[in-house]
Amino acid sequence: MIHQSELKQRIIYEDNHLIAVNKKAGWLVQGDKTGDVSLVEALKIYVKVTYNKPGEVFLGSIHRLDRPVTGLVIFARTSKALERMNLLFSSRDIVKNYLALVEGRTVANEGKLEHYLLKDPKTNTVRAFNTTSKYPKEAKLSILSYEVKEKMDKMSLLNVYPHTGRSHQIRVQLSSLRCPILGDIKYGASRPLPDMSIALHSASLEFIHPVKKEILKIEAPLPDNKWWHI
Repeated sequence: MIHQSELKQRIIYEDNHLIAVNKKAGWLVQGDKTGDVSLVEALKIYVKVTYNKPGEVFLGSIHRLDRPVTGLVIFARTSKALERMNLLFSSRDIVKNYLALVEGRTVANEGKLEHYLLKDPKTNTVRAFNTTSKYPKEAKLSILSYEVKEKMDKMSLLNVYPHTGRSHQIRVQLSSLRCPILGDIKYGASRPLPDMSIALHSASLEFIHPVKKEILKIEAPLPDNKWWHI
């Protein structure tokens, strides 16, 4: 359940064209077969009530975060903003920064990962193929860069910059390094986290505003969960 009072507290940017939320683990971005209320639905109620909007409220979903992932997700309040933001994402004219707390240590302090990813809709899992190996023609090229912020005894904190936006991309590509994200048992983590989240956080987005044409950087604070502050 997404309560309007908590949703209001998690809105971190809003103007006539865009609205951004610091998503809580467990919240859906768009509706699925569970029938649970999604962020799209909850935000439509927020806009309708806050601005006394008659009739149906327009709200466009630009990108998604997996249900156990926290952090910044942005929506369009107009069709013009949605069209232009979709173009920014598809042309990769947007800087996406994630924080990931992973098990183990990466071999290098920074690197670039390239794989072909193939999703199995039946199991909702993604398989990564090396670019030098044989891969199915349906697989999609997926690229990310990472840098180590801090190394601990059994974990590493990474800055991750995805250059493509594939389903489960960061999760499966980091797992390919034998450094699964903390709590992500779907991709090799040793155990789940108590709240069933995973330690992957959408920290910031930087882009040219689709209408104002000014550089906009939106940042989402980390959750208060103790594993982010070890």
